[in-house]
Amino acid sequence: MDSKIKDLKPNELLESFMSFGPKRNNIFKQGYEDFYIASLQDLTEISQPPVPPVKAKTHSLIVLTSGVLAMKAGFHPIKIYENECIIIPAGKVFSHSLENFEEGKEGEGFICGFSDGFLIGHIGSRDLLNSFEFLTVWGNPIIKLKKQSAKYLVQTLRRILDEYTTNGLQNKLFIQSHLIATLCDLNSDYQPLSNHKNKTAVKLTNRFIELLHKNITTKHQVSGYASMLNISPNHLNKTIKLITQKSPSVWIRESLINEAKVLLFQTDLSIQEIALELGIDDQSYFTRLFKKQEGITPIAYREMIDLS
Repeated sequence: MDSKIKDLKPNELLESFMSFGPKRNNIFKQGYEDFYIASLQDLTEISQPPVPPVKAKTHSLIVLTSGVLAMKAGFHPIKIYENECIIIPAGKVFSHSLENFEEGKEGEGFICGFSDGFLIGHIGSRDLLNSFEFLTVWGNPIIKLKKQSAKYLVQTLRRILDEYTTNGLQNKLFIQSHLIATLCDLNSDYQPLSNHKNKTAVKLTNRFIELLHKNITTKHQVSGYASMLNISPNHLNKTIKLITQKSPSVWIRESLINEAKVLLFQTDLSIQEIALELGIDDQSYFTRLFKKQEGITPIAYREMIDLS
């Protein structure tokens, strides 16, 4: 059975959450499915929040030059200030509530979306992608920039924005090379989520999160992930708690609920069909699981989305 859980293309996100008009057309030019860049102020002006939990096919980079911006990546609320940035990797669930929108309405800076294919282009490689931990689902989504780094980064982003605004993607090589330079600058200030001295445990935790992201609709037991990692469930439990302060079972439950939220928004599937999409045969169990995590039933959550 093909999964109904899909990552939204940029055009699908546009149709759902941004108003039509000349400004939107000026921001999103031909080829924006692979790359776009805009000032955060311009994008905020045409946005129509809230954005329920969704997944995008492209990576998103937001760099703040002033103000504040708040949103959610997975189950984790995140907030950035001047000279900080958020990176949402392709395929990671994110959301932006009305409360977040009001809190971050003064934020100014840049927002950029890009695909793996665009980043690699003619001058990159798969090894280049692997150099940027922040483009993985287990990477730290927040980067705090040093003052000098922020200065150079803003200069580079302005050059990219000027080129994109004037010529679109006619000069892809120019934009690709400056985008790579931007990511390298970010990489120099990037700090992993965990600086725990037990590097083996950190590596195991990252691998677990990656496997969870890929297998959440088919594997719901800690023992299943332990088996994939060739360790005992007890060892996996201790390791994940040590590094993240959450048990693997909590990670699994939160990931399931995130996927459920995406389906409740993106599809017209019944609650039973959504449960089955997530690999849960018992609709009643799924409803209880959802309510335990969110405080409301899946039906009530869908109705809340429809009203917003």
